[in-house]
Amino acid sequence: MTFYPGPSKVYPQVAQYMQDAFAEGILSINHRSAECMEITRGAIDGLHQKLNIPADYHVYFVSSATEVWEIIAQSLTRQKSLHYYNGAFGEKWADYAEKLVLATERIPFKLNELPDLQNTTNFSDVVCITQNETSNGTQIKDLKPFRKAFPEAIIAVDATSSLGGIVLDFNAGDVWFASVQKCLGLPAGMAIMICSPKAIERAEQINDCKFYNSIVFIHDNFQKFQTHYTPNVLSIYLINRIMLEISNISIISEDTKQRAKEWYAFFENKGMRCLVQNPAIRSDTVITIEGTEEEIKSIKALTKTHGITLGNGYGSWKNNTFRIANFPAIEDIEIEALIKLLK
Repeated sequence: MTFYPGPSKVYPQVAQYMQDAFAEGILSINHRSAECMEITRGAIDGLHQKLNIPADYHVYFVSSATEVWEIIAQSLTRQKSLHYYNGAFGEKWADYAEKLVLATERIPFKLNELPDLQNTTNFSDVVCITQNETSNGTQIKDLKPFRKAFPEAIIAVDATSSLGGIVLDFNAGDVWFASVQKCLGLPAGMAIMICSPKAIERAEQINDCKFYNSIVFIHDNFQKFQTHYTPNVLSIYLINRIMLEISNISIISEDTKQRAKEWYAFFENKGMRCLVQNPAIRSDTVITIEGTEEEIKSIKALTKTHGITLGNGYGSWKNNTFRIANFPAIEDIEIEALIKLLK
């Protein structure tokens, strides 16, 4: 059993889907063929339907969430990007952007606080937000204040550990992205990028086509349900199949939030300290527990001997925390086994 927060457990039915893909010859088809275009169309339609993505938002497939950092810097940033973060992945995004754009501004905020938007000035380029910070188990539940504070900006949202696990207000952002190996319950190797009409308009205004992953080039290809490079056809096929089977995100989200509530109550009743003390910003999908280095080592050693993998701590919390993925593919019987062991 694995509770690692990415790559994490895949949906059990993926095993059969992969056998089907081999038997049907999907692994050998031409990525420009009508058959592949139909699979891509089905995957995109399924994501729109099951994740409640607005009809006028565009869905693209790219290699990784990290690549989207690069795409945003190249295709959507004229001069400057502004980065709000309280953890390692938000900071890495800022580090990456700093290498590619003319200027970056950083506004770090504290672990148990929300970012302060009171004294901001209108910023007309790109505002970058990590909606769910995998490194520490925090989340920003309401992104509408960013839209209000920066009405002219492109709002870019890293939803790597939440897309597919909880309901997201897509209208509050212009670019959303996530890798598939977390809440979407698929093997690692691809990411989903979702763009609003405003983001596409901005990309067309900038019209930077020097790179193979220019949004303009990507958008032109996806208008034909083709990708801008030879894609991970298997992952697209798996998205297509899994979207036909899972419930709508509104139902999945209720289950995820209820499980999170039970996880936090369990650890508090056990006298174990949640890293995030403010319940209002605790993640629903990544539960982070704090202890001494010796305690954390002991718990992880215990679970390992019973065939259960917990997530390591990350960044500055590497040695004094462990993380538990609360992703939809993880089954109740597995959660019960872990809770029984921790008791």
